[in-house]
Amino acid sequence: MIKLRVQGTKHNIHQFYKTIAKCPEIKIMQVSEIYSNKGTNRYFRWYADIQIIESKENENE
Repeated sequence: MIKLRVQGTKHNIHQFYKTIAKCPEIKIMQVSEIYSNKGTNRYFRWYADIQIIESKENENE
C-alpha cells in the first residue's frame, strides 16, 4: 500500500483524484477529507491510501 499526501488548490486535488480514479492499475483504498493548510486559504492537503495492481505480465519479470 502507498500513502499519498497531495497539496494544492481544491480544484487541483479534485482533478488529481478524478485522474487516479480512472487508472485501472490503481485501487483507491481510503481517502480523507480536504484539510486547510495553516497560514494560507488557497492551498489544501488531502490524504489517500492506494494499492498498485500488478499486471500478470509484470509478475514474471
